Amino acid sequence: MDIPLSQYRPISQLTVPVTVVERARVPAVDAHVHLGRWLTGDGDWMVKDVPALVATMDGLNLRGMVNLDGRWGGELAANLERYDAAHPGRFATFCHVDWSWTADPGHGFGERLAAQLRACVAEGAAGLKVWKDVGLRRRDHRGELVMLDDERLAPLWAAAGELGVPIALHTADPVAFFQPIDERNERVEQLAARPDWAFSGPGFPRFERLMEAMESMVAAHPATTVIGVHAGCWPENLGWVGGMLDRYPNFHIDVAARIAELGRAPRAARELLLRHPGRVLFGTDEIPPDPEVYRIHFRFMESADEAFAHSTQDPPPMGRWTISGLDLPDDVLARVYAGNALALVPRLA
Repeated sequence: MDIPLSQYRPISQLTVPVTVVERARVPAVDAHVHLGRWLTGDGDWMVKDVPALVATMDGLNLRGMVNLDGRWGGELAANLERYDAAHPGRFATFCHVDWSWTADPGHGFGERLAAQLRACVAEGAAGLKVWKDVGLRRRDHRGELVMLDDERLAPLWAAAGELGVPIALHTADPVAFFQPIDERNERVEQLAARPDWAFSGPGFPRFERLMEAMESMVAAHPATTVIGVHAGCWPENLGWVGGMLDRYPNFHIDVAARIAELGRAPRAARELLLRHPGRVLFGTDEIPPDPEVYRIHFRFMESADEAFAHSTQDPPPMGRWTISGLDLPDDVLARVYAGNALALVPRLA
């Protein structure tokens, strides 16, 4: 019988414990959410009803959220007013900087970006969000890709350290996005749905080059706090992520949108969190926030359950495998859920 992969829906015959986790066992902070208008595509807010979101947070035992959609200028002001000012202590908004300046002739874009960051922080931004287009798409006036370790960006990274604000850094993407889209690619369904996420063609750097650039940037700016989002940007290689945490005290990670990866290597993931309990932040990257997705995350962090779904979607977009829980002890859970985020983003404390 020939069954197209798109129609394949196997039903597991495993009989395993099921732990229902309705709310976080201890108060949590989602250090990676998108609440603004950056990613909606239609100019509307990602969250239509903010008081309803706060009520949902209360029900889930979420004491705060870090909104990564602040942008700059009027958009930053609008996010700060809608979230941070309207609900003090519950939201902290990170800004962006205008990467289009990298294409301007000359070598002064790093200083301009640093000045823009200083202005954003003065206006109320709690940190800087840097997206994957740096290294993948942003080019200078010569048409060359601007990498994270480009010396012209040094003033920006130094400014973040001087200002005492963390950088939420997303570089690269899942390793499979950098490989040929064929029968051996574990993300083939996801890439078929989003061909714009394929980076294996000409014009894109190797995945390893992007990791090298991030490490060089982190190493060159020890006074600057960098959060490598999405499990350090390389969840498929937790040995490398652990090495980064070992070598660089200014490097942190979050788990946002990567429990599919972490949960298929639960022993390695748990060992990593137990070895670096003060350097890992809880986050979801769920767009928009969904209570059921939070409950999957809580089950992953708190239970020892095996072979459960990492997504509410069928099939799960990030892989057809199942995951197992980390069963974190309470002291580690408290730091990962909230303590580490509160230390880096004191506005939420």
